[in-house]
Amino acid sequence: MVEQASETILNNAANEDVGMLVVGDPFGATTHADFVLRAKQEGIPVKVIHNASIMNAIGCCGLQLYYFGETVSVVMWTDNWQPDSYYGRIKANRDRGLHTLCLLDIKTKEQSVENMMRGRSIYEPPRYMKCSEAAKQLIAISERMKAAGEEPAYTEDSKCVGLARVGWDSQKIVACTLKEMCEVDMGDPLHSLIIPGHLHPLEEDMLNTFGL
Repeated sequence: MVEQASETILNNAANEDVGMLVVGDPFGATTHADFVLRAKQEGIPVKVIHNASIMNAIGCCGLQLYYFGETVSVVMWTDNWQPDSYYGRIKANRDRGLHTLCLLDIKTKEQSVENMMRGRSIYEPPRYMKCSEAAKQLIAISERMKAAGEEPAYTEDSKCVGLARVGWDSQKIVACTLKEMCEVDMGDPLHSLIIPGHLHPLEEDMLNTFGL
């Protein structure tokens, strides 16, 4: 579907002005960078109008953007699929004293296996991961590490920061432990979660204003 859409955009752009609107920063996804690269290869001029995104708006919680390490994506688990590959990047950030921004999974226009196999254009209701759900998964991963004899990069008592609807009038920010976050209702989506690294005194003061 993405490939078909890209072909349509590029084919039309060869003869007329075409605009593509994206949520957040236009280069926040490799798909968008691929569009630009392919356009340049075909001699199609590209003009980019930059936009704000969670990658910079996350600074509203008081943590300095300079001290963020690699961003990770936390996916929704199922009974048979519970990946934890992003844990290694959180650990690497923590080892360097850096904060980790966790982008939480969203499921939109998802099809069940049955509908997909039958070719039916029936989609599941949209789902958005909550901070509480992400906190539970992160704790479960830390417990896996501990059970395997490894000192976990964080525990259920480690501080985290939950953010919801950043930039909206109803924006909500909560700083607490991962264990406490499991019970926090952050409200409507979209949610993001931060695992802080080393905190500067000013960062600590800011986070204290968002305590439970």
